[in-house]
Amino acid sequence: MSKFAAGLAVAGALLSGNAVAQPARPTIVLVHGAFADSSSWNGVTKLLQSKGYRVIAAANPLRSVSSDAAYVSDIVASIDGPVVLVGHSYGGQVITTAANGRNNVKSLVYVAAFAPDEGEAAADLAGKFPGGTLGKALAAPVKLADGGTDLSIDQVKFRDQFAHDVGAADAALMAAGQRPITAAALTEKSGKPAWKVLPSYFIYGDGDKNIPAKALGFMAERAGSKRTVVAEGASHVVMVSQPQAVAGLIEEAAR
Repeated sequence: MSKFAAGLAVAGALLSGNAVAQPARPTIVLVHGAFADSSSWNGVTKLLQSKGYRVIAAANPLRSVSSDAAYVSDIVASIDGPVVLVGHSYGGQVITTAANGRNNVKSLVYVAAFAPDEGEAAADLAGKFPGGTLGKALAAPVKLADGGTDLSIDQVKFRDQFAHDVGAADAALMAAGQRPITAAALTEKSGKPAWKVLPSYFIYGDGDKNIPAKALGFMAERAGSKRTVVAEGASHVVMVSQPQAVAGLIEEAAR
């Protein structure tokens, strides 16, 4: 068949409606956790954008599971087309709730993240297995006008606790710009978990000091993870230290 004839065949198929439409590429919504901010996704975002994905790195308020999840759910509702929700740390609990009732969410990716069942809190899961040292690394709490408290990591202890596989200069910037979380958010119980009805993917480091690797493995297995990646020696911020591995898993979930 000549190029001209082939072109006519394609045009005819388009006009007749017989051409097969390509599925819309999902939008990737990234939700950071406690003691981080949306810039923690920069390396992952660059890689995904280079592959043609639209990426939204949401600014997680870190005030309460219910209000944070409602905020992320509103972002998802504003997106025309399929969505892959990605959560880091406490952000995993947020996406677990935010995906409920949003039919355009197609999969969940947990990056060193909590995947609680109904009635569980982040603090419960962090203490379920030995190995976590976050409590000893926290700075003095900040008392809030509403009677609550904000928690953050002592900047001197930040790199060793949170990001031991990140360069010292970058870790210092992360420590200075960390977003505090309310103590109440870490003890708030989860509702219905979306991972029971949506496919989930997990990646975490076996050097995580915030959430013990055994706890992360337990949650991945319980959720029926489609693929679980354990990054050797990686810290709690595996998306910063190993963005290629994280972006690769997100792409797999998006496909």
